[in-house]
Amino acid sequence: MKIQSAKVIVTCPGRNFVTLKITTENGTYGIGDATLNGRELSVVSYLEDHVIPCLIGRDAGQIEDIWQYLYRGAYWRRGPVTMSAIAAVDIALWDIKAKAAGMPLYQLLGGRSRNGVLVYGHANGRDLDETLDAVGRYIEMGYQAIRIQCGVPGNSSVYGVGKGDLFYEPAEKGLPPEEVWSTPDYLRFIPGVFKAVREKYGNAPLLLHDCHHRLTPIEAARLGKDLEPYRLFWIEDATPAENQEAFRLIRQHTTTPLAVGEIFNTVWDAKDLIQNQLIDYIRATLVHAGGITHMRTIAALAALYQVRTGFHGATDLSPITMGAALHFDSWVPNFGIQEYMRHTPETDTVFSHDYNYADGMLRVGDTPGHGVDIDEDLAAKYPYDRAYLPVNRLTDGTLWNW
Repeated sequence: MKIQSAKVIVTCPGRNFVTLKITTENGTYGIGDATLNGRELSVVSYLEDHVIPCLIGRDAGQIEDIWQYLYRGAYWRRGPVTMSAIAAVDIALWDIKAKAAGMPLYQLLGGRSRNGVLVYGHANGRDLDETLDAVGRYIEMGYQAIRIQCGVPGNSSVYGVGKGDLFYEPAEKGLPPEEVWSTPDYLRFIPGVFKAVREKYGNAPLLLHDCHHRLTPIEAARLGKDLEPYRLFWIEDATPAENQEAFRLIRQHTTTPLAVGEIFNTVWDAKDLIQNQLIDYIRATLVHAGGITHMRTIAALAALYQVRTGFHGATDLSPITMGAALHFDSWVPNFGIQEYMRHTPETDTVFSHDYNYADGMLRVGDTPGHGVDIDEDLAAKYPYDRAYLPVNRLTDGTLWNW
């Protein structure tokens, strides 16, 4: 089980993905996701120039020791580039270990804790009517939980409202697009959207909303309070979380559940939020938070304080991350919900997978490993194409949080 080789595969079947493939001396291989949206090649360099040379000859079964080696041994710890690279190694090694054991990854973690993984889809519209129609389509597809984003009158572009129906890709080719944002317009309009959804579709659907780091703590508190009559499942990323204490102010003013963490990289980004019970769901994702090994640490801490998982699952994560996350979701005791933004048909062709959707849930198969593979020949037909996430400015030109 010694590691014989490792290589990075970069492909762009509609959007860029970075994949690490590790192969052992007996021919068993595992793959891990290393995609960092808008900064993909920085992780490629980190892996090729610094990590891969250190892997050759190591025992692929020593997952914990390799994780500690890459984290503690780097000295310059944490950060999205480092932790995405470590995650790619970690997920590939778990894939190898499960394949060697002849069992699906969830069995290696401890077995199923549930029959299926509750997921939420994205109902988006340029205006209220489009949004209401989109909610109806997701209900028809069997979704029990739906994230709702809606265009705001007077704003030419709003986060979460894209060109696609079942998938949304905010990164654009060329230089970063600059969008304009009005918080007052947004705060006046959004509560009415959820009122209209409840009036049309009743109280059964679980409704979610993403503020995408755009509000100050007191603005987020106001929104949470205004949305209380509509009983949201959560509001996500209400305010930037660099200052974890900021969530205390929000918590003091609203009972709307709070979720945060898709840009977190380690347990230290979430420690105060969790132990002070300032959030209800931790959104960190396997690929940006050190893989399965470190996510187990985060989930275990969260379980002590009745905080549940709600992993990020947008299209800027490859099917490898989705597959590994679903195995983790199937096992983890304090599971909450899983984001599910569908990939394009081209992506699903490059990355074959055995998970499937039915009745508002995703379920993994029993393929040994995490159940996702990559067609390297097909991947090579989609060369890297640089793209950037947008940049946001307030109406007066001040740079803001996108």
